[in-house]
Amino acid sequence: MKYLREIIAVSQRILIELLRRRRSLIFWSIFPISVLIISGFILAERAQLPLTSAFAYAAPSSLVGAAMFFSCLGGSVATVVAEREQQTLKRLFLSPLSGTSYFLGIFLAHSCIGLGQTLLIYTVAAFWGATFKGSILLGLIIILMTIIAYVGLGFILGTQLARRIEDVNALVAAFGVPLLILGGAFLPATLFPPTLINIAKFNPIYHMNESLVAVSAKGEGIADISSHFWFLLIFSIAMFGCGWFAYRRMLIVERRL
Repeated sequence: MKYLREIIAVSQRILIELLRRRRSLIFWSIFPISVLIISGFILAERAQLPLTSAFAYAAPSSLVGAAMFFSCLGGSVATVVAEREQQTLKRLFLSPLSGTSYFLGIFLAHSCIGLGQTLLIYTVAAFWGATFKGSILLGLIIILMTIIAYVGLGFILGTQLARRIEDVNALVAAFGVPLLILGGAFLPATLFPPTLINIAKFNPIYHMNESLVAVSAKGEGIADISSHFWFLLIFSIAMFGCGWFAYRRMLIVERRL
């Protein structure tokens, strides 16, 4: 119970700080909604799809590529870097709060943000008649694995490569934008030449996008997306483990300073 209370307390603190920064919260809402609307109308026009189908295909890509990428990956990098700059970790060493609770609390906070953005994206998509056609439970599992992968990678980047808040945008853009494009977040992977498709198969965002599109827009089951699902499961576990290792390594370094 002690660890649970600490995890919830850390998560609440991060979420309360986000609510106080209303401008960031508004931008995190406007950006994925804008991408969703633009993508939906482009698909409707260029692919000659009805708006209902166009928004059903655009919603998963907008969620994975626009919403959760920048909030869960970029947000976790920013959180870790800001905590180091504000000397929060130094105060952590003097408090009874455990490092494990702090690590999991950040995961919980960004999971809440990601799930909130999921509701937002699909609420807007439903305005144009889009529905979630597949298993909601399977869709939630894919979304949670995506969040874990993004936040774990955020810990790695935030602890090993970013030193100041100013580094965050450049770091996320340098690593993320090419992966987003190659993952089919902005352009459907069906438009890629065979060479890029073969490269994209090593890109986790491609598997996030393809699996969620298949379940959400096509109503496919786990047997139909097995290759994407298992890749994403292994990657999310690996990112969680590597993120934890990077976090512990950062604590050792911070104690020496």
